[in-house]
Amino acid sequence: MLEFLLHLLLSAALLMAVSHIVDGFEVRSFGSALVAALVLGLVNAFLRPIVVFLSLPITIVTFGLFLLVVNALMLMVAGAIVPGLRLRGFGPAFWGALLLSILNLVIGVIF
Repeated sequence: MLEFLLHLLLSAALLMAVSHIVDGFEVRSFGSALVAALVLGLVNAFLRPIVVFLSLPITIVTFGLFLLVVNALMLMVAGAIVPGLRLRGFGPAFWGALLLSILNLVIGVIF
């Protein structure tokens, strides 16, 4: 349970950091970032596997690069659900998802 809470707090902090780096990616407050991190986790757990399975042919053709688009779409879904998370189009969602993926990888390597 403690590990889950720590991961949630780190994800919320990363969302806040990305909102300061990527134009068009806005998080209203840390509370909104916490809710967004939770919703993004749920979206990635339930919706992402379905989308990845359905887009498998294009993912294979693009050698996996289409998964970056899938990540951006999942971030846009979370942005549509959470009132404090605002994405101004696909571009900010794409760059935000890419940056979040890289930062999560770095955090994963550190811990």
